[in-house]
Amino acid sequence: MLNVSEYFDGKVKSIGFDSVTIGRASVGVMAEGEYTFGTGQPEEMTVLSGALKVLLPGETEWKWYEAGSVFNVPGSSEFHLQVAEPTSYLCRYL
Repeated sequence: MLNVSEYFDGKVKSIGFDSVTIGRASVGVMAEGEYTFGTGQPEEMTVLSGALKVLLPGETEWKWYEAGSVFNVPGSSEFHLQVAEPTSYLCRYL
């Protein structure tokens, strides 16, 4: 079953799904802007197209992640994103 979600007045949209090979996940697109997301459980984020500037929990330096890059976010935390162009992603819930 697919689960459609929308955040930040429609600037971030995702479709959640369950997969035998990768488990529970969502794929989505972020429009230009700055966003803060909270996590309930650990997440693995893969940038599919575009790029994200990310400030992870406990870090003081923003890092760029371009298409093909992967980063992990701890559970029960917040992370900050800056998006300069429409960017697609795959989020796996670990």
